[in-house]
Amino acid sequence: MAHDPMSLPADLPLPVNDGAADHLAGSVVPSVPLQATDGSVVDLSGLPGRGVLFAYPRTGVPGEDPLVADWDEIPGARGCTPEVCSFRDLHSDIAATGSRVLGLSTQDPEYQAEAATRLRLAYPLLSDADLRLTTALRLPTFEAGGQVLLKRLTMVIDDGRISHVWYPVFPPDRHALDVLGWLRGC
Repeated sequence: MAHDPMSLPADLPLPVNDGAADHLAGSVVPSVPLQATDGSVVDLSGLPGRGVLFAYPRTGVPGEDPLVADWDEIPGARGCTPEVCSFRDLHSDIAATGSRVLGLSTQDPEYQAEAATRLRLAYPLLSDADLRLTTALRLPTFEAGGQVLLKRLTMVIDDGRISHVWYPVFPPDRHALDVLGWLRGC
């Protein structure tokens, strides 16, 4: 049965910190060009200043069934579209802190472009469909429906170095507000 990608059930299982992102803070971002939904190619290692990169499993399409029947039972899987939209809604506030927002998933650029247009995003989504950045940074992943998907995490990248990491992220629909609070406190 199709579900509403904007709603989150109250009984979603909580993701646990399995330590899979412990190595990221302080790491230098490798040079990996990624296709962006704005038509550009982004190399996070060379972006000047501060960027907020949030990684998520996959955005859904209204009326489309989830990738696997037990999607809601996978801790941290459900909530990508609400998270993407919360960053959209707080984009200008985050930009006012001097930070740029970028989303990252392993979905292909065409799928991401549809989502970016439909959701009216003011920031680009980056595609790591070939898993080059995921592999180079050893980002936490899981498999569902035969696809390798990113576990939900957010990294603050300052001049090519990861300075802060949120992992696991929950609840996804309110995470952008947590990020904004942290940025304002810096």
